[in-house]
Amino acid sequence: MLINIDPILSPEVLCTLREMGHGDKLILCDSNFPAYSNNSRVHRIDGVDAGRAAKAILSVFPLDSFIESPIQRMEIDGKPEEINEVHQELIDVTKKIAGENWKVSSIERFKFYEEAKKAYAIITTNETRPFGCFIFTKGVVKPDGSVWIIGK
Repeated sequence: MLINIDPILSPEVLCTLREMGHGDKLILCDSNFPAYSNNSRVHRIDGVDAGRAAKAILSVFPLDSFIESPIQRMEIDGKPEEINEVHQELIDVTKKIAGENWKVSSIERFKFYEEAKKAYAIITTNETRPFGCFIFTKGVVKPDGSVWIIGK
């Protein structure tokens, strides 16, 4: 056992998160996303929704401050500006766990699929709310263990 590690993060998920480097992308997806046909490295976090999985992941995953938006949400078809319940939950979790300064932008659904094919890994959840899919871009950890924030 380890202390201060969320128990829903399996050894395999932790290994993948650790292996990733600056700029690598992680897909967090809902239960309807075709994860296995879009990427060869897929992990499951069963029994939780996207918000709960994001809380665990962001507790150990540094976000990339070198880009405008290190988190992207899958757009609702035909409504790119609309924020649904799962999107808002992820925005709230991000603020609580990673801090207030992170922008969550949107990405069109078919562009999201293309990004999933190029991502380092996919983590699939039991999220059933529509469009509960996100891209996290990994940032830099400084020698003191804090996340590199441009200008700080």
